[in-house]
Amino acid sequence: MKKSTIWLLTILMAVTFVGLLYIEIKYMDDIMKMRDDQFSEGVKRSLYMVSSRLEQEETRYYLEDNVSGVESAALYSQYPDGQPPHLGGISYSFNTFSGLEGSLTIRGDVDKISKLQGDQLAALDRTNAMREAQARLDDRVRYQKGILDEVILKISTQAINRPVLERVDSTFTRQIIAEELANNGINVPFRFAVVNRNGIPVYTTDGFPSVSQAKDNTMFIQALFPNDPANKKIFLKVYFPSKEKYILNSVRFLIPAFAFTLVLLVVFVYTIILAFRQKKLNEMKTDFINNMTHEFKTPISTISLAAQMLNDDSVRKSPGMMQHISSIINDETKRLRFQVEKVLQMSMFDRKKATMRLQEVDANITINNIINTFKLKVERYGGRLNAALDAEDAIVNVDEMHFTNVIFNLLDNAVKYRREDVPLDIKVSTADIANSRLEITIKDNGIGIKKEHLRKIFDKFYRVPTGNKHDVKGFGLGLAYVYKMIDLLGGTIKVESEINQGTKFIIILPLIKN
Repeated sequence: MKKSTIWLLTILMAVTFVGLLYIEIKYMDDIMKMRDDQFSEGVKRSLYMVSSRLEQEETRYYLEDNVSGVESAALYSQYPDGQPPHLGGISYSFNTFSGLEGSLTIRGDVDKISKLQGDQLAALDRTNAMREAQARLDDRVRYQKGILDEVILKISTQAINRPVLERVDSTFTRQIIAEELANNGINVPFRFAVVNRNGIPVYTTDGFPSVSQAKDNTMFIQALFPNDPANKKIFLKVYFPSKEKYILNSVRFLIPAFAFTLVLLVVFVYTIILAFRQKKLNEMKTDFINNMTHEFKTPISTISLAAQMLNDDSVRKSPGMMQHISSIINDETKRLRFQVEKVLQMSMFDRKKATMRLQEVDANITINNIINTFKLKVERYGGRLNAALDAEDAIVNVDEMHFTNVIFNLLDNAVKYRREDVPLDIKVSTADIANSRLEITIKDNGIGIKKEHLRKIFDKFYRVPTGNKHDVKGFGLGLAYVYKMIDLLGGTIKVESEINQGTKFIIILPLIKN
């Protein structure tokens, strides 16, 4: 797959994931804001009803406390003598007439009159009953009006002088706050306090925070008895410690979707990284195969040419030429074997099948032997190889063969990446450092390494670009091998370099006594 195609897919997927995450976050934020507004509106309605119920409770208090006295005063104050009237009977008198004459006539008239009077009396009784009912109704109206007037007067003049703890009972207040919040669908823990107009608490419930501790969106205030004078006003403060958790619970169904999206994003990023790493690895392997082909081709060609020369009779008759050709074949065979072994070693270490033959080695002696052997190669290029093996204790526990290869590889790199315009100068030193450790430093004055390449030089198959310089051979395995060996020996290696100033490798190894 082309690199441009990978980048195109990466950009498209990145835009898609960013858009999806933005939509989810925006939707979650909108829901939380809506729930917060609903919560605030419900609390405000609830606290308004709490204020109204406290006013009603105070009115009921005055009605129950004073109703008997007010009732008596209102009932008896409407009569002049202070006593209600009593209803009496109706009496009728008839004149009798003496004599027999006309007695029957009179008796007949009396019967008619009695009947007539009976009808009149019934009508009069009905009228009186209606008047009495109206009077009683008027009495009740005046009675109720008297009670209300008296209660209103007492509420207006006496209520504001009642102690706050009597006007706003904590138990009753807690009860009605819980009831009103439940009526508005809010079932969360709360704390409350009653404060005066200066914000000084009259009383608070357990857990009510101070002003500095409470957040603005978790504290709600409601004025109680709003008709009280300004200097007598009191306020109800209600605090919801778990409001944020309550709001978050409303969007918790979105959390799994958000988490899955993040997981997909992480997997996508990891996949892209693997794709680029795999592409880079393929490129390095291609370079490795090309370099390996070239490295193998040169000694094979040399050996082949030497073998052809052996077929010449004149060469076979010359002992000096035979010795020269045999040395060439031997040297090129060693070179070829060394390259093959280097590849095999890295392969074995990758599979963790290589074995280390650890033994006590004096690093100063081993390094000095390597320097004496390598000095000729450095002098061939007109350079110098200086040693300052100043470590007093240099006994380390290493595999001598691999330790020798490590030092040899670092020296060989110093020669490969030298500057043509400056004589090669390599310095090797050892020193004792704290915590019973040995420091080995190999410094050169070569072309140096750019900072962006320093962190990659220990990767397999990685070779620092050298521009148009094509005479530097290798597989890109030397420093990877060095890093692997030092790590297996329990040490560390770091590199310092500047362009056209040279490179310094610093190896730290534990001493035997450590």
